[in-house]
Amino acid sequence: MKFTEEHEWMEAEGDVFVVGITEHATEQLGDLVFVELPEVGDEVSQGDEIVVIESVKAASDIVAPVDGEIIAINEELVANPELANTSAMGEGWFFKIKASDLSQLDGFMDEAAYKSYIS
Repeated sequence: MKFTEEHEWMEAEGDVFVVGITEHATEQLGDLVFVELPEVGDEVSQGDEIVVIESVKAASDIVAPVDGEIIAINEELVANPELANTSAMGEGWFFKIKASDLSQLDGFMDEAAYKSYIS
């Protein structure tokens, strides 16, 4: 798994990455009450704001971690935003992206570096 400074996690499935937010992020945000996901087929660039989330504490945007195409979204998360709170690193994933430039992953943290970053 790779982690971003924006508290996103990415898990590789070949050149496809499952993307979600970390448990640390959900703790900071509180209970999620709304999630707006990108459309399947959207072409995105690294840094584009592509997901809107609202919690009991704040609203926030999730950015595309890499350039690529959105190939799947977690429809269950739209109906049940609390999945991100109860299973942030599992069933609470947001989208899958087919990366077009794998070199963009070079700057992301591994789990040990992320744990150090949030401590």
